[in-house]
Amino acid sequence: MKRLLLAVVMLVVFSGAVFAEPVKIGALFDLTGGTADVGKPYAQGVRDCVRWFNEEKDGINGRQIELLGVDYSYKIPQAIAAYKNFMRQGVVAVHGWGTGDTEALTKFVSRDKIPYFSASYSEHLTDPAKAPYNFLVGATYSDQARIALKYIKENSEEDTAAFIYNDTGFGRSPFFPDAENYAKKIGVDVVDTEIVGLKALDATSQLLNMQKKSPAYALIQETYMATSTILKDAQKLGIDTKFIGLNWTFGKTLIELAGEAANGFYGTNSFAMWNQTDVEGIKFLHELNAKYHPNVKYRAVNYIQGFSSMYVLLSALEMTEGELTGENIKAALESMKNFSTMGLTAPVSFSKDSHKGVTALKLYQIQNGEIKPVSDYISAD
Repeated sequence: MKRLLLAVVMLVVFSGAVFAEPVKIGALFDLTGGTADVGKPYAQGVRDCVRWFNEEKDGINGRQIELLGVDYSYKIPQAIAAYKNFMRQGVVAVHGWGTGDTEALTKFVSRDKIPYFSASYSEHLTDPAKAPYNFLVGATYSDQARIALKYIKENSEEDTAAFIYNDTGFGRSPFFPDAENYAKKIGVDVVDTEIVGLKALDATSQLLNMQKKSPAYALIQETYMATSTILKDAQKLGIDTKFIGLNWTFGKTLIELAGEAANGFYGTNSFAMWNQTDVEGIKFLHELNAKYHPNVKYRAVNYIQGFSSMYVLLSALEMTEGELTGENIKAALESMKNFSTMGLTAPVSFSKDSHKGVTALKLYQIQNGEIKPVSDYISAD
């Protein structure tokens, strides 16, 4: 009888270990919408991070991670519907995507106390007083624009700039009012603003308008497609203005799309690049991809962004004391100080006062078809 009882107890314990409830995490991806050019590699980075945790780190403290991924096509109503479905399925956290949808979901996320990471680096999402459950891994769009303006002030004889952006929450986020105010503060004259759609195939009229104002530099807040259109049309028109793009404009994909027109282009970037194999995290990702995707020889920086962001989120879940409630996960995140992403970003820190995980970035330039760093880490502070 004792042996039978012991066997039953062992079976229950063993079954509990094997069939432990998964940790459910929602994920919003843009695989078919206006930002799919950067959304697809980002999503793969998120998925590979989850796979790595499940297969090689035994999930979250012995519980497998179930990623509930949804392609919402960069449409806010679809994002809200997906979020509500995530809640019905019992997620403990969400990894989102765009600025418009992330900002639209903030009130729901705050009400439900759901930690919410995103690929939007909108500064609005970093203030715990207004967005207590939103967290970012990457310099905010506003900080990127501030650093770019600081670079212009320090490196140009003419302190003039233009802003080129798409007319979405994402496009407007860095410039109005943050970059406008910072430009006034440091003495850079913003002489022109132009709107170019995310999927634009022609930007001639906007560039001709800008050319009349002759800015020394133009800051671009777009993704690869529109940025390549801007650079190719600027080359055709013989425009002398130098271009600095924020993070979603920049990467090897831009070189493939814009060709020679990409030479000289600057980009702000908080993340290590695929060719920086001296970085621990990049070396690790090369090894991981050789195992998971043996036919893949290159990853866009957006893949590295997705992996890095999910790595921080999953690491916080590992660190959480007690049950995986929103409050407990938030407390774990706010206790992170100089968390190492293996060099994929500057060290990540959150606090009760700020949910900006990273405030530093490097400036890169495309030189003869190659991406080269032209600065060390620069902080907006």
